[in-house]
Amino acid sequence: MSQTRREPAIRVLMMPRDTNAHGTIFGGVILSHIDQAGAVAAHRHGCRRVVTVAMEKVVFHAPVQVGDLVSFYTGIERMGRTSVTVRVEVEAERRDGGAVKVTGADVTYVNIGETGEPAPIPAASGS
Repeated sequence: MSQTRREPAIRVLMMPRDTNAHGTIFGGVILSHIDQAGAVAAHRHGCRRVVTVAMEKVVFHAPVQVGDLVSFYTGIERMGRTSVTVRVEVEAERRDGGAVKVTGADVTYVNIGETGEPAPIPAASGS
């Protein structure tokens, strides 16, 4: 029986430079990677240049530790004419081989044109 393997938009090995005073990874570092992973998904679905307009309710369920390999999985929640909302789920693979769900967020991006104004998403233009 074959299983569908999920591929993350990005994977990042967490390093000591990103730690807070408690020795875990700053939440802001994870937020930055969520934004990057969501932008990768938006680009894969036709956006040329995107700006982030919203990140919905981020709740951290587990800390991220130095040495964790963190995967950012994405899925398109909504495609509009000029905007896209991407669901990003974050999981950390511990050095001992275990894995934990860290957080998730819905991130909304607007596709912009050369002048910086909202522009139709090519893949969504005909919809």
